[in-house]
Amino acid sequence: MRKLLGVALLLLSGAANAMSVIELHGAKTAGALLVGKTAAGSEVKLNDKSLEVSSEGVVVFGFERDAKGPQTLTIKLADGSVHKEVIALEPREYKIDRVEGVPQRTVTPDPEQVARARKEAAAVWRARQTRTDELYFLEPVISPAEGRISGVYGSQRIFNGEPRNPHFGLDVAAPTGTPVKVVWPGEVVFADPDLFYSGGTIIVNHGFGVTTTYIHLSAVNVAVGQRVQQGDVIGAIGATGRATGPHLDWRVNWGDVRLDPALVLEHFDKPVF
Repeated sequence: MRKLLGVALLLLSGAANAMSVIELHGAKTAGALLVGKTAAGSEVKLNDKSLEVSSEGVVVFGFERDAKGPQTLTIKLADGSVHKEVIALEPREYKIDRVEGVPQRTVTPDPEQVARARKEAAAVWRARQTRTDELYFLEPVISPAEGRISGVYGSQRIFNGEPRNPHFGLDVAAPTGTPVKVVWPGEVVFADPDLFYSGGTIIVNHGFGVTTTYIHLSAVNVAVGQRVQQGDVIGAIGATGRATGPHLDWRVNWGDVRLDPALVLEHFDKPVF
């Protein structure tokens, strides 16, 4: 009897140690945004990268389009105990279009256009480095516009055997002038009506490195530094920049990690915690 009791206590102890010390919300796959909550005062790492932890114990992170294999979260609690949680990413497949016989001049911009695009990309990168302690991404997300989904995250075209950059947004096709709404509250950190590739472009910061981007806009109705509330109309759908027709290309980033807006809509349409 004493032996059985000892085994039972050992099993209970192992079960307690195996209990997760962090609650995770979001898809466990490439391109996903994940939000976690652990005990206040904890330190959290994703693989070898230290994550920002709010005073309430909230962390946010995400995985690139081509992320694969197990990812390890290491949580060090205020009492000094260390816990690890392995996230096994589910595999994904993306739409790949192969097109041969495309005239090279139609797929390669001239050097002046390349120089302009690089300068603009640097400005966009700087805007995304804005860091604040707000947690606006914890609110249920809304769709930025109504329309047909005409392009998806992760898709890629290969022209004449040369891979182009993958698509990192979710495209919503609708007539020029269709209102575009901000999906979470936040602060506008970038607003420009005329970028080479993306045309009218707005970036909104939602805290802890999470930003959303709205491009190909025919109208930009906000300015850098402006505070916006969820559902505010910030612009209008257009076909500006390198676009073949009117649509909104909207994107979600965690820092420089480009995430899938469709997964955000699917998993963050209700309160997170």
